[in-house]
Amino acid sequence: MKLLVMNGPNLNFLGIREPDKYGTETYDSLLAKIRRHCAEKDIEVSFYQSNHEGDLVDAFQKAYFDKIDAIVINPGAYTHTSIALLDAARSVQIPLAEVHITDIATREPFRRISYIRQAAKYSVVGHGTDGYLEAIDMLYADYRNV
Repeated sequence: MKLLVMNGPNLNFLGIREPDKYGTETYDSLLAKIRRHCAEKDIEVSFYQSNHEGDLVDAFQKAYFDKIDAIVINPGAYTHTSIALLDAARSVQIPLAEVHITDIATREPFRRISYIRQAAKYSVVGHGTDGYLEAIDMLYADYRNV
């Protein structure tokens, strides 16, 4: 299985940005944790992070041409604003899991909207960075059952 893990704005600041909400785990340690998890399952994983919406759209399109089997995405603030990411996800039709470190349903009212969820097969919210591993496991189970 070829998996792409995408992260939107400010995720590269994990451990720095609001550690009371997002924890002290750094972005690099998150990637290492995901790499280890994927290695145990023989999943080929790649990563993409950008603070720019158009770059994330480009990453979706590149995933299509790279024949990626599944995508885990934490769109960051673009969750609540980006129809462009929703359209890109729908366009490529790659199985998708949405992840949020915090429970967006319990945060500010504007954070309770998730456009990307409309294209996601799975949504894992409020489980910290372990939510990424849960999302990977869900997509992997589907992949193995195809």
